[in-house]
Amino acid sequence: MSATTASLRRTIHSAGDLQSVVRTMKALAASSIGQYEQSVRALGDYYDTVELGLAVCFRDIGSAARITGETGPPEAGAIGAVVFGSDQGLVGQFNDVVADDAAKILAALPIRPEVWAVGERVHARLADAGLPLLGLFHVPNSVQTITPLVGQILVETEARRSQGHITELHLFYNRPTSAAVYAPVHQRLLPLDENWRRQLGERTWPTKNLPEVQGDGAGTLRALVREYLFVSLFRACAESLASENASRLAAMQRADKNIDELLEDLNSTFHRLRQSGIDEELFDVISGFEALTPT
Repeated sequence: MSATTASLRRTIHSAGDLQSVVRTMKALAASSIGQYEQSVRALGDYYDTVELGLAVCFRDIGSAARITGETGPPEAGAIGAVVFGSDQGLVGQFNDVVADDAAKILAALPIRPEVWAVGERVHARLADAGLPLLGLFHVPNSVQTITPLVGQILVETEARRSQGHITELHLFYNRPTSAAVYAPVHQRLLPLDENWRRQLGERTWPTKNLPEVQGDGAGTLRALVREYLFVSLFRACAESLASENASRLAAMQRADKNIDELLEDLNSTFHRLRQSGIDEELFDVISGFEALTPT
């Protein structure tokens, strides 16, 4: 009996330690969600500003191909894809959802894909799906470290694109919808073709004072295109990180609840066994007393 209660006491202690770790991770995930969601909200305004600037340039200057140097890459090139996932686990189905979505969409495209993975976990999931992987980027651990990652992605993808190895660039990531809910998103980032230009050119200016491009219109357009590519990748990464932490928070909340229920059961069993042991000892004392007492 004493061995059983001792074993239960050790189990309860281990479960309490595990719960402390889970609650720490839950607090970290909750605090991280705030910074990434704030970054996404700020990016939304900036993204709209960049698109409005592009719309003005296309209205005043003309075709994107003539200004930005889009010459129609060779047909033999592959389709490049960047899939945003996680380096760490305990995120539920976060990596499976985005990897399955990327594998399904890329399999339906007519040209073979070349894939960069952001995150070790999604890299392994994409490898299991049989996708050809070109490289692995580590997931940023703060808003400040997203910019260097975006720079690395732009450098590598532009190098492949300038050599004619890829003709398009697609982004796959999870976007938060509400609370701990997220959904996979697919965005074709490149090429910046005539259809993309036409859609931007149709945007209405939010006020009655219409702007004009002054000075070097081509230079302004190129600068805005660079900002468009940068902010698109930055937003994809920030939304993926917000979704990852929301998924981790939900997983930690479930784990915390499960540990609470386990501790309740363990404590109940421990107290029952302890009381049973005390009762047995009392019965032994009473029996011994009655045996020694003369009748």
